[in-house]
Amino acid sequence: MNRILVQPRRRKGGRGVLALGLSALLIAAGLVGATAAAAADYSQSAASLNATQAQFSFTPATTARYVDLHYTGVPGVGQQNVRMTDGGGTWRHTVGSLATGTVLDYWFTYEKSGPQYDTPHFGYTHGGSGTTVATPTFDPPGGSYPSARSVTLSTATAGATIRYTVDGSTPTVSSTVYTGPITVSASSTVSAIALKAGSANSSVASASYTIGTTQATCPAQADVPNFGPNVRIFDPGMSAQSIQTRLDADFNQQKDTLTAQFTERRYAHLFKPGVYSGIHDDVGYYTSVAGLGQNPGDVVINGDVTVDAFNESDKGVALQNFWRSTENLAVVPSSGATRWAVAQAAPFRRMDIRGGLNLFPASYGFASGGYTADSKVSGKTASISQQQWYTRDSGYGSWEGGVWNMVFSGTNGAPANTFPNPPETTLGTTPVSRDVPYLYLDGSGKYRVFLPSLRTNASGPSWASGSTPGSSLPMSQFYVVKAGDTASSINTALSQGCNLFFTPGVYHLNQTLNVSKANTVVLGIGYPTLVPDNGVDAMRVADVDGVRLKGLLFDAGTTNSQSLLTVGPAGSTANHSANPTTLQDVFFRIGGQIAGKATNSLIVNSRDTILDHIWAWRADHGNAGTYGWTINTGDTGVVVNGDNVLATGLFVEHYQKYQVIWNGQNGRTIFFQNEIPYDVPDQAGWKSPNGLNGYAAYKVGDNVTTHEAWGLGSYCFFNDNPAVNLYHAFEVPNRSGVRFHNMVTVSLNYKGTITHVINDAGAVTPPGTTPSNLVSYP
Repeated sequence: MNRILVQPRRRKGGRGVLALGLSALLIAAGLVGATAAAAADYSQSAASLNATQAQFSFTPATTARYVDLHYTGVPGVGQQNVRMTDGGGTWRHTVGSLATGTVLDYWFTYEKSGPQYDTPHFGYTHGGSGTTVATPTFDPPGGSYPSARSVTLSTATAGATIRYTVDGSTPTVSSTVYTGPITVSASSTVSAIALKAGSANSSVASASYTIGTTQATCPAQADVPNFGPNVRIFDPGMSAQSIQTRLDADFNQQKDTLTAQFTERRYAHLFKPGVYSGIHDDVGYYTSVAGLGQNPGDVVINGDVTVDAFNESDKGVALQNFWRSTENLAVVPSSGATRWAVAQAAPFRRMDIRGGLNLFPASYGFASGGYTADSKVSGKTASISQQQWYTRDSGYGSWEGGVWNMVFSGTNGAPANTFPNPPETTLGTTPVSRDVPYLYLDGSGKYRVFLPSLRTNASGPSWASGSTPGSSLPMSQFYVVKAGDTASSINTALSQGCNLFFTPGVYHLNQTLNVSKANTVVLGIGYPTLVPDNGVDAMRVADVDGVRLKGLLFDAGTTNSQSLLTVGPAGSTANHSANPTTLQDVFFRIGGQIAGKATNSLIVNSRDTILDHIWAWRADHGNAGTYGWTINTGDTGVVVNGDNVLATGLFVEHYQKYQVIWNGQNGRTIFFQNEIPYDVPDQAGWKSPNGLNGYAAYKVGDNVTTHEAWGLGSYCFFNDNPAVNLYHAFEVPNRSGVRFHNMVTVSLNYKGTITHVINDAGAVTPPGTTPSNLVSYP
């Protein structure tokens, strides 16, 4: 998001030297580069030529117009992207400056009949055993199924042999050879390894299948679980002083923008039902504050829950107040108004503010939020210096302010639809919504998770007339994920039919988490962070009804993942309109904490999915060595292939190609906020497949006939090279069923320009950080 209205605020320290500008990868990239290639499409190899050189070869099954090689690992050089040379249908490139033992990570991008495809990553060790065979994958993934399943094994390495076991034992070179789909008719674990002469064996992959006439039932868990050391649970019988001491200690650890923004510490503050007086919870990084009542009014804080520009280094602005939340509380503010001056990934949900709400810092400096849902503010909500904000299904006494893009749907007391002056977009209802699952205490002192019902054409908070409609699950059906849990233990719980409750922490995953059971709930508090290791995808959700993901941060690992989260396999067609999958307060990060890499952050293949408050962010600042054009690489933030998908509150920033690709029919977005990457090195290496300058922030696929969006903003700040230009922020097919409403582009501090708002419509961004607005298209 914009951290730089007056001066660049998000950069910390100096910049490293970029090894090379982006080459053929971005010149030739196509719209569907997000789609991984099938091994049958090609063969590839890497072989030593001499002591310092290796030749990489790629032979596509279908004639390709181009093939690009991407590789990392050459000492002293960052990621390289080169156009290979065609010779009789095989494309080749020689890599030099190698030494014995040099390990390269490499992959290809190739054209096939128009679209572009990316292969998985491969490994090559110079002077060693050559390439490493790609790890086998399973289709369908492990999970619980009501009847026998035919399981297909595959590896991206052409010519490799797969050997497997079905008893959970580790496969070897003498295990059964895979020749075709395996019928899994009873609960079992399939393990596989891929081998090829002259190459290193793949890693062993496993998938557990639970087969039965009914879905697996979760082994009984505790109704009053141990939530671990990072969850603070407060009782109204505790003294205000003891509560305040604990709150202050956590805040002092999580407060500082310079030292806590990328810490691994995480906390949750949970308040049991009752009244708390004289409590002031200043909310720092990676901290969730929540009431444990069934409704917001069950927990009343006579005091404050506050976010402000807390630090001297913030210089009065709240442009980096990320990753913190509050929900399910009533607050009677000590000074008449609650202050929630936040940026992205800081949801304000199910809050009952008995007074006013200030969304700006006390200093009146800029803030870069933000999101409110299912909340009520009896007094005035003042945005003042907030650049943009989205409010869903809530109620305001009144509203004041707006800088560029303020959007409301289903919000009583919202201002009139007056975009662009003032810049407010108002929809009377939200077409489809379902509020978040949340933890609460029942009358017997046991913990449960409440599951709000689906709403259509909603207006106002779900609890406005009493209790939120819905159902609940006992904690006995949730596996509580804590420090020490592994991908294996988590997948075992999922295969047993358990829901997941993630406690605050950082969880490294050496295998993909597979959510395959309908109506599974995956709920996190305190910003639990999932880091995929060794290039695996962090999580995949099957094409089933009613999965709910809430409160998770996906942080890309240092080996590239094809996708951090995928919802439904490619080609999913099942209708989920009556019980959709929902992703709520689900956030993605590439770089900043570690030098993460992921081709895509989120891919949505399932129909009818609801994306409710998503922030996908390729870091523009962070720990030294974790960000830069060739360091934290990421093509696309969000790819939507499923039909009838709705996004309410979509924030996507700084990806290197299209920020959003929307291929599904009947898609809708209410509120979109974007920044184009700051660190584009040069124009020649940053052009879209149609030859225009740059990649649009929001690309609707050429075959889409119906799509609609309201309240969209895209900003540029080409800090590394202000001569860079983006031709247009929004790229859509010219069809009557594709309609966009209330769009804005801004050149921050006039670092570079955006020529048009959408397609060839809309004026160039003017100087002076002044918006270029367009009310409708076509």
